[in-house]
Amino acid sequence: MTFQTMVAQLANGFLTTLAIFALTLLGSLPLGLLVYFGRKSRVAPVRALVRVYISLMRGTPLMLQLMVVYYAPNLMFGLRPLPRFSATIVAFIINYAAYFAEIYRGGIESIPVGQYEAAEVLGYTKAQTFFHIILPQMVKRVLPPVTNEVITLVKDTSLASVIAVVEMFTLASRIAVAPHSPGMVTFAVAAVFYYVFNYLVAVVMEHAEKALAYYQ
Repeated sequence: MTFQTMVAQLANGFLTTLAIFALTLLGSLPLGLLVYFGRKSRVAPVRALVRVYISLMRGTPLMLQLMVVYYAPNLMFGLRPLPRFSATIVAFIINYAAYFAEIYRGGIESIPVGQYEAAEVLGYTKAQTFFHIILPQMVKRVLPPVTNEVITLVKDTSLASVIAVVEMFTLASRIAVAPHSPGMVTFAVAAVFYYVFNYLVAVVMEHAEKALAYYQ
């Protein structure tokens, strides 16, 4: 296998990595906000259930969660398992939503209570207070920890291999052990893919922080 062929195959595998990354963010970022609302619910059973969910997601490995999402429906209920890629997306979304919910909670609870009181005096509803006053400030405050989670997500995509989803790292492993392959060079090229993408993510998030710098 030539070097060019190897790079082309890894680039193709990176498309799957990118799809896992993008779909996870699209699902987990808004779901995390809903989970936060559930954690702050006035209904005690809802609040308790959400806390158990967050505890489970944060207290067990993502690899285990992937296996449960894919294998449990068949082993426990005799149902046909989800397609491997779909199971991967579901597991990633519910895992990362729990982390984002806690990040959101920290950001929202760091905002002074006086801002809620001022909004009430001005006649804002609770929804208007949250979306027009609290949410913009929360977004700015949570961008650094969210950036860390997003960078971790890029690397965690390799865990999809546990249920035989062929993303870039899995493909790199297969190429490296194949006859007449570039060997360890394959892993070095895969590392470059990960590093460059993480660098781009960090740059985008840094620009987002600067764009929100007017919220003091």
